[in-house]
Parts: sequence; structure tokens; C-alpha cells
Amino acid sequence: MQTREMALIMRDALLLPQGRIEVRVVEPGQLRMVADVLKGKYDLAFAAMKPSGNPPCYPTATQCEIIDFNQLEDDTLSIVLEGRQRVSILSAAQAKDKLWMSRTLPCQNWQEEPIKGEFELISAALEQFYEVNPDLLELYSQVHLEDAAWVSQRWLEVLPMYNRDKLVLANQPDCHKTMDFVLQLIKSHVD
Repeated sequence: MQTREMALIMRDALLLPQGRIEVRVVEPGQLRMVADVLKGKYDLAFAAMKPSGNPPCYPTATQCEIIDFNQLEDDTLSIVLEGRQRVSILSAAQAKDKLWMSRTLPCQNWQEEPIKGEFELISAALEQFYEVNPDLLELYSQVHLEDAAWVSQRWLEVLPMYNRDKLVLANQPDCHKTMDFVLQLIKSHVD
């Protein structure tokens, strides 16, 4: 596998493959980074912020693409990112304009698999979650509630947990532990 240079965008959130997130871009270095990514100079990776460390993010990130952008009322830029490929950050350095650049290695994405049996409950619960949070649903042109990997990753993105705990589940070889975790969480709130 080949390493790739990627700009890092870090937030206190998680973005996984096929997920979408909207972020504000304010700093001049980040605006330049958006322009350079759109010009194809380098790829972009989204990483969850870490309280301390250099770089100030966890070593697991997601290569993403800018799929939309809007100018906000306060003249800042909002970009919508879509996760593509999980990556490991091997090294990172900060430029003068405070932009972080990283050397990354691709990781295995979770494979698609059908949701079956009692796990259909986590799919139905995610559908209800999106009904209550239409702003998140609006980010998607289509949802894949039949795919266990897709549903599991969307739950990891929205659950109110520490990023380090989410990444323990996200770094598993498949979605099964996440499915078990979310199912137990839902059942404990139903009982």
C-alpha cells in the first residue's frame, strides 16, 4: 500500500466512510486548504480532535471529499464533507498558516452486509433519529438502512460518546461489535 499526503481538518466529531458532515471554515489557512483540495493539489482527511498530542487528533482519520459548500450569513464558508476511505495518520506537521499536513496509509473499510434479525431494531431507531434530526438527514441524498456497516457507522458518528471510545469500535475489522453495542444501548433504554 502506498502512503499519501493529505491535509487534515480536525473537529470534535467523527466522520466515517459514506458519512457526511457540515463544517465551518474560518481561518485563512483552512480557506486556502479548501481551494487547494478543490484544485486537486492534495487530498483531505477528517480526524477527530484529541485533547492533547501532536498532531491534536487521533491517528485514525477518514479521507473525504468536499461535496458541497455554502457562504453563511456571517460571510464564513460552510463545507459538506463525505467520508470515503479510512486512513491511518503516520506523521503530521503544521505549516506556518497553522494548516496540518499528514502522511497517511489507507485502512480497510467495513464491508457492506445486510441487517438481519434483531439488529433491524438499530436500523429502525436510526430512521427515527433522522426524523427527529432532519438537518442531519438533509445531508444525505439517500440512506442505506439495509446495510449493517452503513447504519453502524452513522450511529458512531451521532452517539454522545467520547471520540476515543467511538474509535475503539470504529477500528474493529467489521461492524459487529458496534451493532451489538448499539443494540444493547437501545434495549437498555426500552426496558
